[in-house]
Amino acid sequence: MASAGFQTSVRRHRQLLSEVNNKIFSNPELDYKEFTAHDTLVAALQSQRDIKTSFEAEFGSGGRVVTYNAEYDALPELGHACGHNLIATSSLGAFLAVVDALKESDRPGRVRLLGIPAEEDIGGKIRLVGEGAYKDVNACLMMHPTSSSVYPEGVLGDAYDRTLGITAFKVTFRGKPAHAALAPWEGVNALDAAVAGYTSIGVLRQQIRPDERISGIIKEGGAAANIIPDKAVLEFGVRAPTLARAKALEARAWSCFEGAAEATGCEFDILPLGAYADLRPNFPICQAFQDAMVGFGYQVQNNTTRATTPASTDQGNVSYECPSWQGIFGIPSNGAFPHTAGFAGGAGSEASFERCLLNIEGMAAVGYRILSDDKFAEEVKKNFETQKWDQER
Repeated sequence: MASAGFQTSVRRHRQLLSEVNNKIFSNPELDYKEFTAHDTLVAALQSQRDIKTSFEAEFGSGGRVVTYNAEYDALPELGHACGHNLIATSSLGAFLAVVDALKESDRPGRVRLLGIPAEEDIGGKIRLVGEGAYKDVNACLMMHPTSSSVYPEGVLGDAYDRTLGITAFKVTFRGKPAHAALAPWEGVNALDAAVAGYTSIGVLRQQIRPDERISGIIKEGGAAANIIPDKAVLEFGVRAPTLARAKALEARAWSCFEGAAEATGCEFDILPLGAYADLRPNFPICQAFQDAMVGFGYQVQNNTTRATTPASTDQGNVSYECPSWQGIFGIPSNGAFPHTAGFAGGAGSEASFERCLLNIEGMAAVGYRILSDDKFAEEVKKNFETQKWDQER
């Protein structure tokens, strides 16, 4: 399909995409409760003739497989302050455009739309990776919105993005309660252990690398000031440029809490809460997206030398499983960034939807090229294979 064909396809599906985008934005749902978003996407797919649909929709036969990830969970109290309504809409639009291209060309190849719950909480893609959802996938594509204020005038976004790996864990200290005034010596203070561990993490931060992060909170530390707390709970996240480095730093953090338990006489346990791998962008896909967008008359960056984005996503776990890509596009949000109320307002605007439509054209063109261009598909695969050796560093 020529470039104009993808633009025509996106325009043909515009009304459907607008309805889906508005419905998801107006009904924000948290992790594993995204029933309206799920049903809206499924209903949209069922309205398209010849598309076999369920939570995972697929069209085509034989050949290679391209998957588009559609996230749609919201944030507590903030709604769609990460713009997942636009992620779902962009992936749906690209999927439909590639379906149109496959119908027109009668080429072998399969395109999938995969519904992704719980990205913001425990990583829905991690569970899908474990269930083999990406085993036969030649490439997995998606895009994520951010504030347009980070880009020069006329630049729609960035074809390149790389994120940090993160591990998360919960620490529980258990002591012995006692009256804080009558007999404090009979107690074992779990809150003291939590404070000692938290303080030790602060000391550890002096010796970590500039591109590493440790953040955490004390979630529970007692019920009354006149009772020695017998239980305290903390949650922490450890980030680094690679998952292997994040795990190594996590081990050092765990030692801080082990020492705090020994110093205070508390018992403790640590519960791992999961890990998001660092996102490994596929460079041929980055370049292909930029080329496609330029061909459509749009300007995007492909700044492969810029610093790693100091955030994390379970798309990183997918990038360890198959060639993957997460492009970034800017939306008008009055300078507000993701995970803020201001960004939620921007994510639901008509102007942001229009930006989404433009990027769908490039997403579709790249997906179809992977299915139809043997040489390009081999370049994508080779780049993924060369990154594998680095996964344990």
